[in-house]
Amino acid sequence: MTPQQPSNPDPSLQPSRSTGARPDFSNVQGHSDTVPGSSPTGSNTADFSNVQGHADTKPATPQAGGRTYTVKSGDTLSRIAQEVYGKASRWHAIFEANRDRIQDPDLIRPGQVLQLPNVD
Repeated sequence: MTPQQPSNPDPSLQPSRSTGARPDFSNVQGHSDTVPGSSPTGSNTADFSNVQGHADTKPATPQAGGRTYTVKSGDTLSRIAQEVYGKASRWHAIFEANRDRIQDPDLIRPGQVLQLPNVD
């Protein structure tokens, strides 16, 4: 299906053919079919009863090959990093991979299961 062209188009609606000229919008008129503050139910408040929510995001998952670690009494992120990666300074990687479980890197609990991301 192809769009049909009007037989006698309004010349004021034709694009400008001159180079460098700015379009003239001085004769443009606005129109709205809605009235602010009105609703189909007759009340002056918006009706959101049919609004549905949806999120397209997924929780973070460990990188391919990632492992888990169950926190033991006395563990710290740096102690876990030293044990798993051989460098205590890699605790940041564990913290970032578990932001959904850990709000404060100094407060981890025994029994917590942490994702151990692959690090280079």
